[in-house]
Amino acid sequence: MKRLTAPWLMLGASFLFATMGVCVKLASAHYSTGEIVFYRGLVGLFFIWGLTRWRGGELRTRMPAMHLWRSISGVAALSLWFYAIGTLPLPTAITLNYMSSIWMALFLMGGAIMLGAAKVDGRLVLTVLVGFAGVALVLQPTLEPQQFRGALAGLLSGMLSAFAYLQVTALGRAGEPEYRVVFYFSLGSTSVGLALALLSGLHSHTWLGAGLLLATGLLATTAQIMMTRAYAIGRTLSNASLQYMGIAFSFVYGIALFGEGINLLSLLGVLLIVGAGIAATLLRRQADPVAKDSTLDA
Repeated sequence: MKRLTAPWLMLGASFLFATMGVCVKLASAHYSTGEIVFYRGLVGLFFIWGLTRWRGGELRTRMPAMHLWRSISGVAALSLWFYAIGTLPLPTAITLNYMSSIWMALFLMGGAIMLGAAKVDGRLVLTVLVGFAGVALVLQPTLEPQQFRGALAGLLSGMLSAFAYLQVTALGRAGEPEYRVVFYFSLGSTSVGLALALLSGLHSHTWLGAGLLLATGLLATTAQIMMTRAYAIGRTLSNASLQYMGIAFSFVYGIALFGEGINLLSLLGVLLIVGAGIAATLLRRQADPVAKDSTLDA
């Protein structure tokens, strides 16, 4: 069997991440956000540990502080995203998390201003404005009070994912392999998730609930590995574009499984966010051509 090419790997990863979102949404009816984060991290931890042992890799790191900061931002983003999935329509929650590229464009603008740049790239400004116009359209339907909290959580998850990207990039430049970054991120998810779960109280398991938690961890970790491989062998812009297929998959799931209808204004907002995200990725690569894109969720 021929090895999968980068486009197929990226499509597969996007599909698995969207499917993971379905499992998280279903599991949120049985478990708290902290519990889902804990079990997602625990499954990923054992998955990566076993894969590393099988391949003869080394998990010991000389950069614990960098992993700590990456885990803080990444786990916070993951927790907020899972909360958003549990309270918002699935496509909306996933779209807001995919705002990370647009947040990165905003960070580039802020960095240029702080460094005293005489002129800020107008394309970055336009990208950010288009992206947030898309958010306004996605969130334009009347939301229940608890959904406003979910919308804020979704936006913050995208912003913190952008911070996590910066830290993943720094770890990659320092020579840290992807599997080690994923391992310590999973370790952080397990630790923080357990603390949150103990605060809110642990729920007993059913076969359905346990299956959803196991599926969440396996789908997320497998998708991470596939996406990592796609970015290693494929073209950055092509991968970034195909990554947004996760939003399309979530729309199909939302309609088929949760009866979530399509609103034309929301659909237009999604298209604006996707277009702005792809443009932001291209501009980011032009501004920093040696940077490697984040291949890790949250």
